[in-house]
Amino acid sequence: MHFSFVTLFPDLIKGYFSESILKRAIEEKRISVDFFNPRDFTTDKHRRVDAPMVGGGAGMLMTPQPLMDTLEQIKNESSNAHIVFVTPVAKPFRQNDAKRLARKEHIVFVSGRYEGIDERVIEAYADEVFSIGDFILTGGELPSLVMCDAISRNIEEVLGNIDSLSIESYEGAFLEAPSFTKPINYRGREVVSEFLKGNHSKITDFKRDLALCKTKFFRPDLYKKGIKHEK
Repeated sequence: MHFSFVTLFPDLIKGYFSESILKRAIEEKRISVDFFNPRDFTTDKHRRVDAPMVGGGAGMLMTPQPLMDTLEQIKNESSNAHIVFVTPVAKPFRQNDAKRLARKEHIVFVSGRYEGIDERVIEAYADEVFSIGDFILTGGELPSLVMCDAISRNIEEVLGNIDSLSIESYEGAFLEAPSFTKPINYRGREVVSEFLKGNHSKITDFKRDLALCKTKFFRPDLYKKGIKHEK
């Protein structure tokens, strides 16, 4: 899998790939990354990539020319490029999207800045548009990284133990149950006794009960959907 990031601030993203699982994935050639800065494509003599919004409004907007020329070069070099824009005015990014996109060969994340991106760029080049939540950030770099991380975990052999994916939240109908490690008693707080009895069948059932409780408390929408699905 190859990831491209279109961003005015590539250094905000690069460091994330210098540690941990994604660093190893790059070293083992499971994934690769590169970066494209629209400033390198602008025809403006001052290298500007933003302008006031037509019709008025607070703030500046990223202009079409630098972004369109950037994306055109990427598409010319990679016929398999799947272009993803991140914006709060889009459908939510879900685990099923991460699993589906992990089967792509090349994903391009376009990160907006200022008050966003001229809509004509999105209309012309977007294969998909996602939001990571109902809140506003200063730019699209963090959402791009979030999605890249989620997708990468689902690429074969990126994780050391692929079985760990199957028990995570959003892989089933409910959130993941609480987990514990040693020591059994730490500062007066003990591991739930049911986990210590050695009966794996009962532990599995108990974990399911805890998962139900956690889902019902934190995500009642998922709980209702999961219960309905099981029926």
